[in-house]
Amino acid sequence: MAQFDLHTKVAATPALNIQAISTDTKTVGNIIDTALFESLEFVLFSGTITTGVFTPLLEEGDLPALGDAAPVDAGFILGTYALATFTTAAADDNACKQLGYIGKKRYVRLSIVTTSTGNGTIGAVAVEGNLKSSSIDANT
Repeated sequence: MAQFDLHTKVAATPALNIQAISTDTKTVGNIIDTALFESLEFVLFSGTITTGVFTPLLEEGDLPALGDAAPVDAGFILGTYALATFTTAAADDNACKQLGYIGKKRYVRLSIVTTSTGNGTIGAVAVEGNLKSSSIDANT
């Protein structure tokens, strides 16, 4: 039974626009500004994965446009890239996977690196929580 308020405590932002990916490439996601929050979770989701391997990549930096982007050290990732990767296994069609970030940089981005003749649909949402100020509503 859900009896606690999560709605005003988290904010959801598109991290990777839902899209069909049909080449072996790096599909770059949206930059997430963590200035108002202490925690960040990425929820990745798939449509049908026909072929290929879709591996997440987290990058972080201090510059708003991520001109200083660097891969996030594994010690700052909750979960693993392996567990958040989508493949052509039937279980990865219409599935959700998660990756958390506990680093110290203000800006974070999720991208998808596709290999093995990728052909599928992927998207992701960034869920930010633990507001730095209790006087802020996460959804305003």
